[in-house]
Amino acid sequence: MPKVRVDIWADISCPWCYVGKRHLEQALDRFPHRDGVEIVWRSFELEPMAPRTRDASESYVEQLAKSCRTQRPQAQAMIDRMVDIAAEVGLELHFERVRGGNTFDAHRLLQLARERGAQHALDERLRRAYHTEGQAIGDRDALAALAREAGLDDAEVCEVLDGDRYTAEVRRDESIARELGITGVPYFVVSGRIGVSGAQPTEVLLGALEWGWAELRVPEPGPAPGPGLVPEPMPEPMPAMMIDATPGLMIEAPGACGA
Repeated sequence: MPKVRVDIWADISCPWCYVGKRHLEQALDRFPHRDGVEIVWRSFELEPMAPRTRDASESYVEQLAKSCRTQRPQAQAMIDRMVDIAAEVGLELHFERVRGGNTFDAHRLLQLARERGAQHALDERLRRAYHTEGQAIGDRDALAALAREAGLDDAEVCEVLDGDRYTAEVRRDESIARELGITGVPYFVVSGRIGVSGAQPTEVLLGALEWGWAELRVPEPGPAPGPGLVPEPMPEPMPAMMIDATPGLMIEAPGACGA
């Protein structure tokens, strides 16, 4: 039976993506057809030119102040707000532990994990390692250990990390993101038509799932029903919050990490 497919462009280093993931999980918990939903994580690098690991002598708040061209107190206020928002969905963020760096290899492993049916487990493990534990997910050995914890075969993980396997798949996801005009993450695409930008509230994501489910069950044009038969109902019109955009319909709101 066809499923409602949700493609999610996200980066491991994006705290809003972590929050958005929890909002989606909450929406799925309330969605009566959860088994009829397929989730696919897509690659997106917020800082594709970042070094494998950043200089640990500069704190996250200093990096943020420099990136946002603001003062340290303002940057710390931004961090405190993010920590509070994450706590509301049960996440414990420790920006003082964060060890930034390049996420390209992490995305390559997520492509492998998708083929092995472990993408969700690896995605969760990587996010907790980065945002809570302060592990450097740009480091090869750290990545290999985390992938093993998520259930991936050690030999295959090492083969991927030591070569260029899944490079094309990561670049393809990023190319699609550019074609769709995606400049910030998380970005959800439901049923290939509804774009949801940012860490939207659970209710918004639930509404997108419900619309996708209804659209999935629109009957193909055919002969009129016979006597005594009632045609299946058509899906409700799109909510007013969804506006015309590429690739079809899109919801925009704050709560995203921009490239």
